[in-house]
Amino acid sequence: MASKYYITTAIAYTSRKPHIGNSYEIVLTDAIARYKRMQGYDVFFLTGTDEHGQKIEEYAKQAGVSPKEYVDRVAGQIREICDLLNTTYDKFIRTTDDYHEKAVQKIFKKLYDQGDIYKGHYEGLYCTPCESFWTESQLKDGKCPDCGREVQPAREEAYFLKLSKYQKQLEEFIEAHENFIFPEARKKEMLNNFIKPGLQDLCVSRTSFQWGIPVEFDPGHVIYVWIDALSNYITALGYDPDGSSETYKKYWPADVHIIGKDIVRFHTIYWPIMLMALGEPLPKQVFGHPWLLFGEDKMSKSRGNVIYADELTARFGVDAVRYYLLSEMPYTSDGSITYETIIERYNADLANTLGNLVNRTITMQNKYFDGVIQPGDCAGPFDDALKALAEQTVKTVDRCFDQYRIADALDAIFALAHRSNKYIDETMPWALAKDAAQKARLGTVLYNLLESIRFLSVLLQPFMPETAERIAQQLQTDLTGYDSIQSFGALRPGEKVGAPQVLFARIDAEKMLQEIEQAHQNEQAASKPDFVAFLDQIGIDEFAKSDLRVAKVKACEPVKRAKKLLKLTLDDGSGAERTVASGIAQYYTPDQLTGRNVIVVANLKPAVLCGVESAGMILAADTPEGVRVLFADDLPVGAKIR
Repeated sequence: MASKYYITTAIAYTSRKPHIGNSYEIVLTDAIARYKRMQGYDVFFLTGTDEHGQKIEEYAKQAGVSPKEYVDRVAGQIREICDLLNTTYDKFIRTTDDYHEKAVQKIFKKLYDQGDIYKGHYEGLYCTPCESFWTESQLKDGKCPDCGREVQPAREEAYFLKLSKYQKQLEEFIEAHENFIFPEARKKEMLNNFIKPGLQDLCVSRTSFQWGIPVEFDPGHVIYVWIDALSNYITALGYDPDGSSETYKKYWPADVHIIGKDIVRFHTIYWPIMLMALGEPLPKQVFGHPWLLFGEDKMSKSRGNVIYADELTARFGVDAVRYYLLSEMPYTSDGSITYETIIERYNADLANTLGNLVNRTITMQNKYFDGVIQPGDCAGPFDDALKALAEQTVKTVDRCFDQYRIADALDAIFALAHRSNKYIDETMPWALAKDAAQKARLGTVLYNLLESIRFLSVLLQPFMPETAERIAQQLQTDLTGYDSIQSFGALRPGEKVGAPQVLFARIDAEKMLQEIEQAHQNEQAASKPDFVAFLDQIGIDEFAKSDLRVAKVKACEPVKRAKKLLKLTLDDGSGAERTVASGIAQYYTPDQLTGRNVIVVANLKPAVLCGVESAGMILAADTPEGVRVLFADDLPVGAKIR
């Protein structure tokens, strides 16, 4: 009987369509789930959506729909992205599911009846986006320590969970289970910064909004996010205080919760204490992964630097996006994503290293042996090194997965691809093919390459499943299981490979970056203030919303890989420099603009164009001779245009 393996993501909050940084987690978890299935585990992979709370209620009101209509739409988008990224979840839970809501009400009642939840009042500083209360000492620069936004004084009647009652028990559990919190730095942070200084009881109900699961015995209260959202990990399996399902008994406790580093506290303090109070086993591990940033900044719609999974997959393909996400995220520090780096990695790793290896090997096998695999028994130099690395790579990948070092696992796999390419250069099959006496040696060289490629195809299954399948199809082999790569040499001589296919065609970086730039400019144009829609009549009030001012061009330079863009550094009289990317490079050189006064739209929504965050737009006119910038050299810097 296969060993069980229960793995979960954090459930996604249904406030907005998730960006690619949010999508990293589902791909990471899917890779682990796929690998465990390869090893023969009975895997249950859970993901889903967190759909209650004050923030949802406010978003729905702004959209003019009911909260349920709002979360139905966003939950649908989240699930579509999970499917788009080819993730193999076994269940997608929504916290608005009836069975979940009923189980949460029973959990709340059980904890109340046994004295672990009590009624009181909460007074503190409340952050609506994070739905968290804070004390004055917990604030950072007077703002929410989690998100940096403003907090407001609030007081309301609430129920509380007795965290303090279980503090010592939790501390002892974490100390006794050294692998409970991964990585080690997160464990130290939880113990030293939160648990040992003393736990305060946790607010677990609210009365200031209605969009939540009602407390059955006190209808004015709704159950707060902690008990509602965190309970999904057991309610999805059929947990019920009155008698749980066989599925729950089979899979719980979770083998690992995969979560973002910002919610480690909730999963390693609140959640374990809830389970202790319920008398249920604790999860075996909690892994807090870092964030994926745009360049060096956290993704934010207000900064105009948000990238979405559907946009990326449309340009690069699903497996290329999965590869980038999984290979670019370090174990403990934040990862980074830009269009430039995606293209660089695509061309270097996928097209050149992997794609070229497979294509030229299959091509040579067809050219020299009509596709028929030869015996690999004519040994020669460099063979043992390639075979040893292939077998060692399997062990390295195993070890990396055990420690959730997924990027390191991919590094090891691509090191084997690099070594295989080097083996081609060392053995020179094209030279062997010219000597009839070397035919057996040529057959062995190609056998070793085909077998190495087969190892790659199996090892890539968790990361790039479609690519792995396409490689196996070109090899025309059914040896695609994990057991088949425990030793080198399983390919069967006499069988025939298929026709070569291009796995990843090289991308013209400059052309694609220009296309992306144009698409972003079109998107920016669609969201410009009404005054730029010259054909539409607007009132004076609409025009007055536009902040037009005189600014001096302090510096100007071309934008790399974008022939049309210039990067302008402006002094608009506000005391802070402003950067604007303008598509006028074919009409002006930097020295023609530097030192000149221009008119800038100062309150235009920021957008990122080819890696440059553009905070505004300079005014220009279309003329028969081309675009002409409107200069204002006779006006003082900072002057308002009305």
